[in-house]
Amino acid sequence: MATQQTESHLRLQLVPLDALQALSVSTEDADDQSTLTVPVTVATPPPSIVVTSCAINTDGGVTAGDVGIRLAAEQRIDLPRRLRRAEATGKVGEIVEVELEDDTTETLLTLGVGDDHPKDARKAGAALAKRIRNAEVVLCDVTASMSHASLRAFCEGLLLASYQFTRKSKPTETKSTVVQLAVAGLASAQVVVDQAVATAKAVYLARDLANSPSNEKNPQSIAEQAQALAKQSRLRVRVLDEAALERGGFGGLLAVGGGSANPPRLIVTEYRGDPTAPRIVLVGKGITFDSGGLSLKPPDGMPLMKTDMSGAATVLAVMSALNDLGVTANVIGLLACAENMPSGAAYRPGDVVRHFGGRTSEVLNTDAEGRMVLADAIAYANARLRPDVIIDIATLTGAATLGLSRQYGALFSADDGLAKRLEIAGQESNDQLWRLPLATEYRSSLDSPIADIAHVSRGGVGAGAITAALFLKEFSGTRRWAHLDIAGPARAEKDQAERLRGATGFGVRLLLRWLQSSPDLW
Repeated sequence: MATQQTESHLRLQLVPLDALQALSVSTEDADDQSTLTVPVTVATPPPSIVVTSCAINTDGGVTAGDVGIRLAAEQRIDLPRRLRRAEATGKVGEIVEVELEDDTTETLLTLGVGDDHPKDARKAGAALAKRIRNAEVVLCDVTASMSHASLRAFCEGLLLASYQFTRKSKPTETKSTVVQLAVAGLASAQVVVDQAVATAKAVYLARDLANSPSNEKNPQSIAEQAQALAKQSRLRVRVLDEAALERGGFGGLLAVGGGSANPPRLIVTEYRGDPTAPRIVLVGKGITFDSGGLSLKPPDGMPLMKTDMSGAATVLAVMSALNDLGVTANVIGLLACAENMPSGAAYRPGDVVRHFGGRTSEVLNTDAEGRMVLADAIAYANARLRPDVIIDIATLTGAATLGLSRQYGALFSADDGLAKRLEIAGQESNDQLWRLPLATEYRSSLDSPIADIAHVSRGGVGAGAITAALFLKEFSGTRRWAHLDIAGPARAEKDQAERLRGATGFGVRLLLRWLQSSPDLW
């Protein structure tokens, strides 16, 4: 059963600057405006909330946007004085509310937007999202002078901070809100906002998949989700079930999934871009629930393990957006999905597993299952898919979380150019990475007396995130390869700007930005 996807209650609508004089868009302007998520076939009501910018001026005070000053002046409100009384600082995301005595526009909000920088714009958009819930129409002039990079960031912050996930029997009803964004050039801004909408929709999908409780999802249901997305996203999908995995020698997936009543799946999704463009393989860890297997987790460590398939969720979400974003690369997404459960059929500490391609690994801890399924998928990509680049993404180690907490993902790669481009994409998207070393000095800790490699360190080294990356590297051959350990940022413990409590969809924006970059920079 495919997961029901959450839709944003916000509808973004571009309006030309001259429409601000009327504070709404009339039906005569309908052919000149851009409605980016749903078509507007009737006249939009006048806005009940107008949002104007507030920024620090050269005197150390604050300056409001022209629309806000004019609207306040029409009702004999001295907006600069009102802001001084409110002790407005103009800091990014600060909102000051001014009630208006008007039959239509009831509230004027000033929003601190900072400098014209995407980081500030994203934070401002997220702050605004929390304030305008249940408004019918909101007119926003803060986007009028933004660069395209800041406009995209503002819209992503606005949309992502409005995400809501619930399984309550009576969820809180949220009204649809039209957000009118003033822009100078409609045609060019439309392209930018379309990209923001497509990206946010993909992040929603990743969050939905990871937030869904594990009684609603298993490897087969993830396969069904991929198949449901195939036509609308211009994807080809192939699913290897347990019989196909057995024939193909995918011992890691079969071992990890062997203890569950829900058998494993390798889901192969393919997007065909320009025939001359690079061939990229994305590999995602898809453990739909992780009990630890026979190396059972403590009770407190289990409730959040529904998000242990965040890597696979990210890969599927990225694949779903490639066509909408016009990505030219040829991209294959591999979702290595299994449920790690204890039973009489579960794999055991001390087992030796033969992965795809024949390499063997000695199992020392069944709770280190993610690298087992990734090893099969990476080996398969290397041997069969002829990739120019392989990137795997996984909630892999607690060590990465201890080292980097929840703001940064750990990046491992022996390719300096690839690592740099991924770091830049992370900075641009706010899915930030921190590169850690592939310390070859630690490789000997993975030596096994009976197999080609031990799947976890035999002790004395620590550096669990690094040794996990070294294990995976063994299966990538000589390909350009990067490993993203997102155990920390894939889940948030509290709301912070556009990242909300629960699954964050970390990596979707990062990989989409990277894939949209110029092919010569890959």
